[in-house]
Amino acid sequence: MTIRLNRRTALGLGTVATAGTVLGAVTPASAAETAPTTPARAARRVAASYTKFSTQAGGNWQAYVSVASPDGPPVVAVTAQADQRIEAYSVNKIAVATAVLDKVDRGLLTLDQRVEVTAAIVVPGGDGIFSLDGAYPSSVTLGHVLANLLTVSDDTAVRLCGSVCPAAELNAILVAKGFPNTQVEPVANPNRFFLGTSTPRETHDLLRALVGGSLLSPASTTFLLGLLRAPVAFTDGIRRTMSSDDRARIATKAGWFADARHEAGVIFDRSGAAVLTYTLFADGQANPDDFGATHPAVQARASMGPRFLAAVDRLSGTGTAYRTTARRPSNGG
Repeated sequence: MTIRLNRRTALGLGTVATAGTVLGAVTPASAAETAPTTPARAARRVAASYTKFSTQAGGNWQAYVSVASPDGPPVVAVTAQADQRIEAYSVNKIAVATAVLDKVDRGLLTLDQRVEVTAAIVVPGGDGIFSLDGAYPSSVTLGHVLANLLTVSDDTAVRLCGSVCPAAELNAILVAKGFPNTQVEPVANPNRFFLGTSTPRETHDLLRALVGGSLLSPASTTFLLGLLRAPVAFTDGIRRTMSSDDRARIATKAGWFADARHEAGVIFDRSGAAVLTYTLFADGQANPDDFGATHPAVQARASMGPRFLAAVDRLSGTGTAYRTTARRPSNGG
């Protein structure tokens, strides 16, 4: 169900929130409140939380959030400039991983094949762990590359993916899958690229296709979601103020560069079926040099997260249930 924005929705009389809109008559949900029992009610609560905290953070927001419905298409909770094509930054690492895993599914690559990590391919000072090794050359498996790409958002892992899936091929794979706006930006070296663009709606739809099983093989889908749901995956935003069990119900990927702070992902019900999908792109907030948890947009998402989860906590998701393996700390040995 898609609800068009008009003056009535801007005054809090509809269920779709837009960036910069204040629903003054609506009180945001808290985890202590009774969770809604219908997708439409959950969507209204999600919209109220999004509007409150995005407005407090200020800046520009482009977003698309939906709640799964057993009776038909997802119920749209938030649509804010949903078709605006913008720099997606590291959120597009999901798209990069999708293209690489598509080649795995077609037998062109394997997760256990090795790629060489040279000093020349390492991004100096980039996010992640490859730049911290200090000893090159080395070699790692492609599975190891993807694990670092989607958990600690390793920048060198992007170049390593490009070594097995060049930019032109990567973009063609995404177009063939129905995502013409989710594209990396080629550079002179065909095996390197900037992370490129997407739209809130298209990133949302890519995630929906992933959990719906139409994007990749079952094995690749389970692998990719396992990385995005891992305890070591991004925890400063949506997952920040949550128990370890609740964090495991969320697959998420953040992207940060310049003044932009993005995040996109999926919330699962207690059985492991997808129940809420979100794309939250934000830029133009204060403190652009703060890449930590205190940035206004990141704080806003940290406030939204528990409220989004509470809003859908009594709902059942749709489609395949993706269960997680119990994670237990180790003391070595």
